Amino acid sequence: MTQKKKKRHLQADQMDRHRLYELSVQCAESEIDFVDDTFKRLRGHRAKLLREDFCGTANVCCEWVKRRSSNQAIGIDLDPEVLEWGRKHHINALNPAQAKRIDLLEKNVLKAKTTPPDIISAMNFSYWLFKERKTLKRYFKRVQQQLAEGGILFMDAYGGYDSFRDIIEEREIEAEGLRFSYIWEQEKYEPISGSLICHIHFDFPDGSRMERAFSYDWRLWTLAEIRELLEEAGFSRVTFYWQGFDEDGEGDGDFQPVDEGDADAGWICYITAEK
Repeated sequence: MTQKKKKRHLQADQMDRHRLYELSVQCAESEIDFVDDTFKRLRGHRAKLLREDFCGTANVCCEWVKRRSSNQAIGIDLDPEVLEWGRKHHINALNPAQAKRIDLLEKNVLKAKTTPPDIISAMNFSYWLFKERKTLKRYFKRVQQQLAEGGILFMDAYGGYDSFRDIIEEREIEAEGLRFSYIWEQEKYEPISGSLICHIHFDFPDGSRMERAFSYDWRLWTLAEIRELLEEAGFSRVTFYWQGFDEDGEGDGDFQPVDEGDADAGWICYITAEK
């Protein structure tokens, strides 16, 4: 008799792509630090109601309600699968009082209507899925109308001369007992339309790969275009926040308001648009 060949259990087949994403891309704590402190500096008081557009797993919503017992959050996303993942892994981990202060909505951000929030957050370049100028302007106008009086829209953006190239970047990640490689691939940039096709892959020590764990079909919006659209949408003031560098030449996570940015190969900035 021949022995049956044991099936090899590849790490890539056992991993959760949402968990890997949060470990390698998203830091909800630092994001909320910036949003919370910047709102306080601009308005002189703490915000209470935050709405996270394109909320995904609602990690940021959960971080917000954990900060203060007065904080409430609304998360909006079109994808029922990712919303359910957030409920199972994040909201269920909150205490009952915290969980009660989060409302997740499976809706289109262009159509959703909510209680006017102090803050609307659209991070991780998620608004770049609006590839036409008229559609992004429509989104900005709707946000401006939906915000409470004195409300602020928070976003991020990236750029630099490497962002206009077909390029692959890799980082080694060690977190929560896991070790893997995060690969960011800009598969195609098309300069006439500004279209940008990107993928995230994950490689593991056993040689296996989670290919195209996430894919994005975006427009690479420039900061000048974003500012023009925000002003046309009726926001009173738009501010860009640039981060400094540590002694190794890496971003130090300290974002400060600037009038001019640096022509680096790659940069990430925060944006505020005040109602």
